[in-house]
Amino acid sequence: MALEKARSLARLNIFTSLASEISQSLTPIAIKDNIATKLLPTTCSSYALSNYISPFQATVIDLLEDEFTVVGKTNMDEFGMGASTTFSHYGPTLNPMYPNERRICGGSSGGSAAAVAAGIVPVALGTDTGGSVRQPASYTGILGFKPTYGRISRWGVVAYAQSLDTVGILGKDVDIIEKVFTKLDKHDPKDPTSLGVELRSRFDSKHGNNKKLRIGVPEEYVLGFDPKVSKAWQQCLEALSQDHEIVPVSVPLIKKTLAMYFTLAPAEASSNLGRYDGIRYGTRSDSDKDYYAKTRSEGFGEEVKRRIILGNYNLSSDSYKNHFLKAKLLRRALKQQFDEVFNQPNYVTGSDPNANGVDFLLTPTTVGQAPTIEDYDAQSSTHGYTQDVLTIPASLAGIPAISFPWEVEGAKIGLQLMGQCGDDYNLLRITQETMSLNT
Repeated sequence: MALEKARSLARLNIFTSLASEISQSLTPIAIKDNIATKLLPTTCSSYALSNYISPFQATVIDLLEDEFTVVGKTNMDEFGMGASTTFSHYGPTLNPMYPNERRICGGSSGGSAAAVAAGIVPVALGTDTGGSVRQPASYTGILGFKPTYGRISRWGVVAYAQSLDTVGILGKDVDIIEKVFTKLDKHDPKDPTSLGVELRSRFDSKHGNNKKLRIGVPEEYVLGFDPKVSKAWQQCLEALSQDHEIVPVSVPLIKKTLAMYFTLAPAEASSNLGRYDGIRYGTRSDSDKDYYAKTRSEGFGEEVKRRIILGNYNLSSDSYKNHFLKAKLLRRALKQQFDEVFNQPNYVTGSDPNANGVDFLLTPTTVGQAPTIEDYDAQSSTHGYTQDVLTIPASLAGIPAISFPWEVEGAKIGLQLMGQCGDDYNLLRITQETMSLNT
């Protein structure tokens, strides 16, 4: 059924490759095309890797293959650089929520989001560096979960910015997301960023099913939202206030997170993408003259080249001192500010809980609904960089965050819950409870 439906919806351009056959006894799943699989190409939606088939598969694939069957690899913004799934060598993916319009589905995990939203699979894997799971989930009316950084193995995942990259899960409901997360929530000795066994054992202290929670509303998130986004956020807060306490909070450095992100992430990317030279990996230029330059110029799309140039600049001598190092210090301070907001300890950093803090934070996921491809393309590249302004803070802090749909006036609006590092299962539980209030 899943393969047939995927083929029938080829016009949406959701997949870069499909399996020839799948097991009928296992649950179908879609995999973002930057996660290594042995039986299907891993292209990162780039011409540079258009013929690449990995000799090994990612740890996350190994952990899932006893219960899940891979339907195909999903389209994405090239190497994860984008928030629209229009920056792909294979063309844009269309949003299934708008069958009569050409709207973006967000990115960079747009193909994975579209596969779930279209009903091809109940669940899909993506990666989230600055919001690449949560933002497309918001635009397509599904759930998108970014776990605590280091909780899911990155081994076999093509790196964009390794201090931020997190394998995430997109699904139609909380139950399927939790099922997949439980299987992937394992220490992996092959991944140097994987959290250790002892540390994991201290996570997810029970809040208690009947506990009155404190839900924080960061004042820095009060922006110029689309009216439906504002209405959904307000309705959700009012519904939660019946059983829980709503608390205004402040994380001042949130205002600087966009600048932090686009200083740090492109710098890491410029280093990571240096390996795609046509000698060790990737498609090669036919030219004998200026071989290296032409291979990279021909292999990468315009958005990737923009970010490589930005990253190289951020690592240049003057910018490194004046911007890159400052961004790293600000990121550390941001993590401390988040720790001061939560009433749960951060076992990763060793910070103590704030007795007067909150259990979770609730915000919108995006400032508006999915724009048309034409409107998105007409905007400047710097405007596109603001698409993740509400999701980047959780990525920089390494905390778990999830986007879930809240229906208002016939539209599914993405709202975002964030929790303390390691509080992933409790975050999923409160998401389930919150969604049940949308009546």
